[in-house]
Amino acid sequence: MRILVAIGGNALLKRGEMLDIGNQRRNMGEAAAALAAIAREHEVVLVHGNGPQVGLLALEADAYKDAPPYPLDVLGAESQGMIGYVIEEAMRRALPERDIVTVLTQTLVDPDDPAFARPTKPIGPVYDDATAKALAVERGWAVARDGKGWRRVVASPAPRHIVEIGAIRKLVEKGCLVICAGGGGIPVRAGAGGAPEGVEAVIDKDLAACLLAIELKAQALLILTDVDGVYKDWDTPARKRLSAIGARDLDPSTFAEGSMRPKIEAVRRFAIETGQPAFIGTLADAGGILDGRSGTRIEP
Repeated sequence: MRILVAIGGNALLKRGEMLDIGNQRRNMGEAAAALAAIAREHEVVLVHGNGPQVGLLALEADAYKDAPPYPLDVLGAESQGMIGYVIEEAMRRALPERDIVTVLTQTLVDPDDPAFARPTKPIGPVYDDATAKALAVERGWAVARDGKGWRRVVASPAPRHIVEIGAIRKLVEKGCLVICAGGGGIPVRAGAGGAPEGVEAVIDKDLAACLLAIELKAQALLILTDVDGVYKDWDTPARKRLSAIGARDLDPSTFAEGSMRPKIEAVRRFAIETGQPAFIGTLADAGGILDGRSGTRIEP
């Protein structure tokens, strides 16, 4: 079975951890075991988030005053190479017999997408209230609450097309474990003559994973995060994890914008458009989610 697996930033960095390479390598080493168990049984395409990493790269670029800061599309490309390397390193130890390749991936967006006027995608580290407000004034950032803290938020336009879809499809058909569309892909628009050119944004990786899964004709979409499923009455003492729910019974507007909502939009669209199931759960329970022992199954 061909499975599109989307892993969140927590695969490399848990909340509250320092953004150093040691933490990311350790966490990815633990994640690789769960992912390898799936890859031994199925044809896996892997998409990853990049929110903490691209935010850090933006801070580093801003700190060097002798050159203009790099735009987000270039930082997105840089994060794909960095994270892809860390994932490949761990997955090669877990699956030494497999061909594993990272594809630098561009994702086409609409330059007139209303998301450019309303930033919602969190990137970078978590700040306390006072620090976030000070940085917003000092650097002209938009900031929004994320859990108990605050983070910078940037435009997150909807993905329209994966530019490298043909090459990705060929690699998958040859048996490669492909890591692609990292961070949702490098955001690009159609420039002069149709050639892609970068835009200032970060694409949601779950929505890009959904698009990629549809274009690759995957039989399942598996979104792995730090929440163990979809919950009813999440913000109340009566909250309850749903083991299964129909896609049309999910209302994305009832979930948190910029965090759980894109995941719900992704699994809902995939299940309805393809007639195949989608799943949400924790990375540690990846195998159990597919078997129905944990997580939430979204029925077509």
